[in-house]
Formats: sequence, structure tokens, C-alpha cells
Amino acid sequence: MGTAQSREGLEVSDSDSDYEERYKDAETPSAAASVSVSNDLEDVDAKLKALKLKYQTPSSSSAKPNAVKLYLHIGGNTPNAKWIVSDKHTTYAFVKDSQNDPNDDVWFLTVGSKVRVRVSSEMQLKMFGDQHRVDFVADGVWAIKFPSDDSYRRFVTDFQNCVFENVYGLECTEENKVKIYGKEFIGWVKPEAADDSVWEDAVSADDFPSLARRRNDLMEEFEEAANGGVQTLTLGALDNSFMVNDSGVHVYRNFDRGIHGKGVAVKFDGFRQQTPSKALLMRAETNMMLMSPLKDGKPHASKLHQLDIETGKIVTEWKFEKDGADITMRDITNDTKGSQLDPSESTFLGLDDNRLCQWDMREKKGIVQNIATASSSPVLHWSQGHQFSRGTNFQCFATTGDASIVVGSLDGKIRLYSSTSMRMAKTAFPGLGSPITSVDVTYDGKWVLGTTDTYLVLICTLFTDKDGKTKTGFSGRMGNRIPAPRLLKLTPLDSHLAGASNKFHGGHFSWVTENGKQERHLVATVGKFSVIWDFQQVKNSAHECYRNQQGLKSCYCYKIVLKDESIVESRFMHDKFAVSDSPEAPLVVATPMKVSSISLSGKRRD
Repeated sequence: MGTAQSREGLEVSDSDSDYEERYKDAETPSAAASVSVSNDLEDVDAKLKALKLKYQTPSSSSAKPNAVKLYLHIGGNTPNAKWIVSDKHTTYAFVKDSQNDPNDDVWFLTVGSKVRVRVSSEMQLKMFGDQHRVDFVADGVWAIKFPSDDSYRRFVTDFQNCVFENVYGLECTEENKVKIYGKEFIGWVKPEAADDSVWEDAVSADDFPSLARRRNDLMEEFEEAANGGVQTLTLGALDNSFMVNDSGVHVYRNFDRGIHGKGVAVKFDGFRQQTPSKALLMRAETNMMLMSPLKDGKPHASKLHQLDIETGKIVTEWKFEKDGADITMRDITNDTKGSQLDPSESTFLGLDDNRLCQWDMREKKGIVQNIATASSSPVLHWSQGHQFSRGTNFQCFATTGDASIVVGSLDGKIRLYSSTSMRMAKTAFPGLGSPITSVDVTYDGKWVLGTTDTYLVLICTLFTDKDGKTKTGFSGRMGNRIPAPRLLKLTPLDSHLAGASNKFHGGHFSWVTENGKQERHLVATVGKFSVIWDFQQVKNSAHECYRNQQGLKSCYCYKIVLKDESIVESRFMHDKFAVSDSPEAPLVVATPMKVSSISLSGKRRD
């Protein structure tokens, strides 16, 4: 295993001393080369000036418009990684290009003859306002330095306007911003106008132990073979956790330091479906619902298989049906964050592109269906829900502790539904231009985490109603005092190292199922990286990441767990498995061939 703290290494202050090394104490070959990039752009400038080259600042009469210096990062994650000057006198421009479609002009950024890249979130542009500099990815990692604060800010404004136009096909005007986001959410594109008091009121970091305040180089890990072909990781809050691969369901024992294989597996003998892509624990974790896609590359399923974990047998093949017609589901989840612990649980939620519903395994009279005497696959009872007539393009969903529902969509919207109605969303947050591929919510419903290919978006659902009462967007309409979200991103360097084809997936909060307990960390996966953010640090408005930023605040302070193959899923175990000397329950990381359990160290910095 390798671990790393996010940083470019261009400017290291005393407070950054704990972050001097990347991928420290690496054990895998791919993690062995650490990144400790110490060459800062100011040093490069100073050396060039010392050579007495033609390096004068142009006078106002001779200065080129949009003049910048261009730097290239070389060396990847080797000890010799550094920044070099690619072009010390060049210019940039935002230009429109129709590419292959003359009716679809899009903005590109060009920097001299070296860089040409479509303006989008995939550039992973990071701002350094105090250095008048931006870093970004474009077939490599580049940095642009500007001669003045005005020129830097003009570039950032133009960049953000081009992103807006490329995403929505509209010029970035105030009128069009209102058209896309609505008046209530104008703070999402003008964060300086948003009500950020809920972020300011976030719980003090002293209220519970935090990863940020502890040594970043002390993590314990053990791993074991996972029998290959792992598709899903399903953690239990009781005795066992489970992994599904091509051959069956493999059982792992839960301990306070992680999970250990029991050598027990339920084989898929005679299983006629594809390997399940979704596994859902129910009935005090004695049963598991397995959902297999109908076709490769498509998540939709028309049936479920119910596994009795205690007997190791598939006891039921359920059909999805509404009004006598077969239908499909793309995702299933428990009614609440803790309902898998309920031994009498007989209902669960289903999601399809335009459907949100609750399924019941009992007959309408409340009697559990008799599977043994059924002549064909029993039909799940559509208990409640709604089939939307227009394209909502739902992609993913999750539930709170009180059965409220959050749904992410292809257009980037995130909708909040109360526990009493699936027909009309109480709140619908606008998209930021990227599809939501995964969504999670805290147990108390106060925070929502959406995953896109290139960033995570953290949303606070709290608001004050007209009577002065604090509520969440699940229980009422939030009005016009809606805080701007925060983005969680990789640095351009880490994004480049993760690989252009690797996207974020499976963003989750740590796991609690009890009122009054607070999630402490967030985790997501990209390629061979498992990326961990300190939740309290992200909420802290005074956090150093947010200084000198324009637009939505983006957090780049995280810890990386590096594996030697692409990660299938990363999840924190239930909070009950956190021990007294650790700030968090163990993190379980599954790759196709291995499963690792990682305990965050409880030792404080000296």
C-alpha cells in the first residue's frame, strides 16, 4: 500500500511539513516511487534571471496581450519530478472551434503552440491566486503564470464563462445564469452572493478526532486474496461483510481492525444471470438481494434473486412488475440507512430512469408470499412510488436515517424527496454540467455528496424557514437562502497520474446509523487511488484550500491510498468498529484480486 497527501510541492510552508512526502512507506511496485516535487516556479524564474537572459518585463507599450509564462511538469511520480519552463514568453487565447460539427462551436484554450485543450472540468484547473497562477491537465500537467493580479483574474473569469457556454450552449450572461439555475440558486454561479452561514456554523473541529490533526504517515493495513473477479463490496454492520465475484458470494468476518475472509462462499451453481452488479443486505443481514444486469454495459435488471445467507441458498427469484407489465430497475437500496438491521424488513426502494418506488415482498394483505408453492417467479408488490412522464434520467439514489430520499440524475440535478412522498421533490439542486453517477447522504440528512467523473460536489441541505426554524431541504422548500456547494477535486498532478480514462466513482460518507453521531470522512475511488477527505476540514470556511479562489470553493486536501490495480470500491466500515485510538472505523478497499483493510492511525503529531 502507498499513501499520499495531496500537494504540488511548489510552495511548502511550516504547516505543510507533514505533507513532504507522497506515497510514503510504499509496499507495492507502483507506489515505490515517491513524489516530492520541490522545484517551485519562483525558483525557476530566479534561475532564469540569474542567467541574464532577455527576461525584462515588457513595457506597457510593447507588452503582448494575454502574455504569460508556460511551465510543464515532468517526471511523473518519480523522485526527479519537477517543473520546467516550456515557454517563458508566450500568449494564451480562448478560441471557438466547431470540431467535427459546424453547428456545435465550443471554446478551446490555446497557449502558444504548446497547448490546445477543450475548456471543461476535465482540465482540472486549479487556481493559485496569491501566485497569479493556474495549473491544469492537457496531455500533461501545465502551469500558467500571469504578470499581474488583473491579468490572472481576467483569465479565470473568461475560463469560467467558457465552461458555462460549453456546458449549456448559452452565452454566460446574468439572464442565462438565471435561466439555467433559477433565482434561488444564483449563488451556485455567484458564490460571493450565496448565504454561507451554514458553512460558518459547522461544528468545531475540536468536537471529535480528525484525520487532519494526526500523523499522515501512520496507517495500518492487512490484505488478502479476494478469489478474483470482484464485482461488488457489501459491508455489514453486524458480524459479516460480503464480496460478490463471478463464482459466488464470499463471506468475511467483521473485526475492529477490518474484515477477514472466513473461507465460506455461496456458489452460483445453476445461476442463469450475469454476475450480480448490486447486492443489498436485508432482514438483520440474514438475507441478500442480488441484482444482475440484463445486458453488458447496462445496469437495468428485470429480476432479483434473494439469497438466504444462513442456508447459503437462493430462495427466490423476484420479478419487477407494474400494472401487469414487466418493468426494469437500475438500482435498489434500503428504505433507510439503518433498515438492513431490522429483522422484519420486507420492503426496499427501487430506481429506474423515470421511476422511483418502494417494493414489498409481501402480498397486499401483509402475508409473506409462499415461494415454495409458486408456479412462476413471484411478483414484487409496487407499494408506493411514481412513474414520471418526462425524462428525469435518474441514475442513483440513497436514503437518510428517517427514510428521506436523494436522487442523482444524468443532467447533474440532485433531487430531495421527503419520507412521505415520491411524487414531487421538495428541493431540486441544479446540475453543474456533469452527470451524477453516485450519491450519498448523511444519516441526519444535512449533507449530500454527489459524484461526477471529475469532481465530487458537497451540498448542505440546511435552511431557515419563515418562522426561524432550521430544516433540511428534504422537509421543505429552501427558498432563496441556499448556500453554494463545495467541490472536492484531485490536483492536476494527481488527476494526470490517475490516468485520463479513470473517473471518480462511488463517493461515500463514513457510515453511522444513530442519531447524534456525525460522519467524519468522505471517500471516493479513481483508478488505483482511494481518496479520503476529512469532512470537518472540507466544511471549514477558513481552510487554506479556499483562500484566493474565484467561483465555487474547491478542496484539494486529501489522503490517497494507492493500490497496484484498479479499485472496485472503497467503503468505511460501520462506526461501531472504530476503536478508541483511531479517528475512524477501518476503510475497506476492494480490487479485483485483493481486499485490504486500513486503520487510520490514532497517534497525534509531535
